[in-house]
Amino acid sequence: MTLIVSPRVHDLGGFQVRRAVPSIQARSIGPFVFVDHMGPAVFEVGRGIDVRPHPHIGLATVTFLWSGTITHRDTLGSLQDINPGDVNWMTAGRGIAHSERTPATLREHEHPLHGMQTWVALPRSSEEADPGFFHHPAATLPQQRRDGSWLRVVAGRGYGEESPVRVYADTLYVAIDLDADAELALDDGHAQRALYVLEGDAQLDGADIPPMHLVVLDEGTRPKLRARTPVKAMLLGGEPLDGPRHLWWNFVSSSKERIEQAKQDWLDGRFGHVPGDDEFIPLPER
Repeated sequence: MTLIVSPRVHDLGGFQVRRAVPSIQARSIGPFVFVDHMGPAVFEVGRGIDVRPHPHIGLATVTFLWSGTITHRDTLGSLQDINPGDVNWMTAGRGIAHSERTPATLREHEHPLHGMQTWVALPRSSEEADPGFFHHPAATLPQQRRDGSWLRVVAGRGYGEESPVRVYADTLYVAIDLDADAELALDDGHAQRALYVLEGDAQLDGADIPPMHLVVLDEGTRPKLRARTPVKAMLLGGEPLDGPRHLWWNFVSSSKERIEQAKQDWLDGRFGHVPGDDEFIPLPER
């Protein structure tokens, strides 16, 4: 391993989110331009996630949970609960708005939440694609269990398997759960790769990895991940971006002018309405 990235921590009222990408050390990993680790957290009665409707362009959002439930709504009329092991893939393309909230039934008692949310930049040829929402239940994902490891191919390809999730560029996104003392050689079939350890005491080729950190891997290597305690991790990456991307708030584009247009579209209400959710996040002042 060559680089360990310490994520920035945001406290959202007792609920922590760690952002490893973008960072000074890693602006992107393959097509991934945004990597957030949510939790782990336990919400008190009456509390939960409340992300009001907000817009996106030029990217796809990917949500994967180890625990908890999030209800997704968007301007296409989608209404979907995401549960542990499911994949929500939302293609923003030329524009979509969505909200993410904890279901009311879960707020009736204490409940956990732990997962990852990532943004994948669309290739320049697909930045203005039609928006779309795709849900893939946990049982539809390729899985492998062997020697104390449980692998789930969330999106793209890895370990000889391919996810049913439609991707726009060669993608690596594999959820890894290891029992204590289990070892796993990391898939080496992609140009850019990183490993994010969500939980547990892990080593990579004998070197300790601090939990809740991102390890950027050298191309062509096949380092061995060892779990000293039970470990949860995500292996991510793929082919490099086809050019630089600009990120501003929730917008990603190869064009600064396109982001300016998206700002105005949100101010003018041109992204549309999210059925069942009448709130919205105002455009930031900067």
